[in-house]
Amino acid sequence: MAIAKIVWVDDEIESLQSQKMFLENKGYEVVTFTNGFDAIEYVKVNPVDVVLMDETMPGITGLETLARIKEANTSIPVVLITKNETENLMDDAIGSQITDYLIKPVNPNQVLLSLKKIIDNKRLVAEKTTTAYQQQFRELFMALNNNPDYNEWMELYKKLVYWELEMEKSDSPEMREVFYTQKQEANTEFCKFITKNYTSWLDPKSFSAPIMSNHLFQFKVLPHVEKGEPTFFVLIDNLRYDQWKAIQPIFAESFRILEEETFYSILPTATQYCRNAIFAGLLPIDIEKQFPQQWKNDDEEGGKNLFEEEFFRAQLKRLKKDDIRFSYNKIVNHQDGQQLVSNIHNLLQNDLNIIVYNFVDMLSHARTEMEVLKELASDETSYRSITRSWFEHSPLHQALKKIADKKVKVILATDHGSVRVNTPHKVIGDKQTTANLRYKHGRNLNFEARDVLAFRDPKEAGLPVPNVNSSFIFAKEDGFLCYPNNYNHYVNYYRNTFQHGGISLEEMIVPIIKMVSKSS
Repeated sequence: MAIAKIVWVDDEIESLQSQKMFLENKGYEVVTFTNGFDAIEYVKVNPVDVVLMDETMPGITGLETLARIKEANTSIPVVLITKNETENLMDDAIGSQITDYLIKPVNPNQVLLSLKKIIDNKRLVAEKTTTAYQQQFRELFMALNNNPDYNEWMELYKKLVYWELEMEKSDSPEMREVFYTQKQEANTEFCKFITKNYTSWLDPKSFSAPIMSNHLFQFKVLPHVEKGEPTFFVLIDNLRYDQWKAIQPIFAESFRILEEETFYSILPTATQYCRNAIFAGLLPIDIEKQFPQQWKNDDEEGGKNLFEEEFFRAQLKRLKKDDIRFSYNKIVNHQDGQQLVSNIHNLLQNDLNIIVYNFVDMLSHARTEMEVLKELASDETSYRSITRSWFEHSPLHQALKKIADKKVKVILATDHGSVRVNTPHKVIGDKQTTANLRYKHGRNLNFEARDVLAFRDPKEAGLPVPNVNSSFIFAKEDGFLCYPNNYNHYVNYYRNTFQHGGISLEEMIVPIIKMVSKSS
């Protein structure tokens, strides 16, 4: 059976019989034509893998033939073969979407290499990816079992994300299965690590704690803010590290990426806790003490993230940095986004511009509610793809492109990530128990201890005590918390949706990226 079907069009095809035989001996099926018209008709009704085409032919030129072939089938790769090396011709050919370009006279190995590049590229990349992962599998396994500290966990997670993205190139379902099993194992170990260490990190006297939400500005943002060079702090809500990697190439077109770091989101990995902690520079328990009117618990009426600018102003004052001139912009709909695009140049007069963008969080919630989005973002790969597509066409991208030629810094971060949930756990509680799927607080909670991390005293987790005897529980790995009432309905409804609030690598280890404009 032929490896692939090649159409070769050349008005001097008789002189190329030896090359045709060479390719046939390599396993290719080669169909030849002496003019573009016959090739076009053939391509319209026959499956073809690659077209090799002479540029200079009587009747209809190679470029004209190329245009007609692309009309018939846009995805057919076309290799143009020509004596003409002029720049104009090359520009025309590339503009017409040729896949490769060979200069006459061509030898058989040149043609073979071009075909291998086009036809075998995916297979060769997939094979190399699979082999490389097999080699690193053992290293990752040993690292997991070597009692990693919080820095090593961040590096481990970055490696897992790297291999997850590489696995998209592999067509081996078996290797993907091996990878996902390893990722699950990593999450199991990570949850044990968090269970053992989290409370000690919250101790202000601790000498061994990662940068977490409440210290993000103090240690990772404000040291980079200086007069005369505006810094844009962009917080995209609910952006996982793998989603950052999906949009990174778009940023790299306009900005030089200096550092790709991660930090730890506090618990619960939910907006009203993490984002308020970022802007206040405080744990939720301390925000409630210092701002009792503004802090709202889950079971209270009113918006939970309405005072971020006020919290941030107080943080600057506490850090004796209240001379920083800053703006705060929250984008919650397309109209807000368009206003940002119109107004972005006016922000250049500030030392610091905060932009909070809500799209990814809306996407994960909408995905739970809307069947069409469940289809569009059915797994991690499509979730990344939809994030990339959104960012590429978003007002945020337009706005940042408008300032990319100015001398600016951009720091991109998020408040928490999300995890795709699959394993339901039953929880029984009274009417005051909250409805969140990845964490709950309430009195008289009943649950299986092995399924969750529980804090009988919320203060241990740096959290306010909503009611007397309230406790907090957090789902681990890919678990989600359901009540016994209508249990099967809710399990089926929420299974395989992206949720946040609990403990997983994806929710807790999140990106903070430093960039400068290429003119800086």
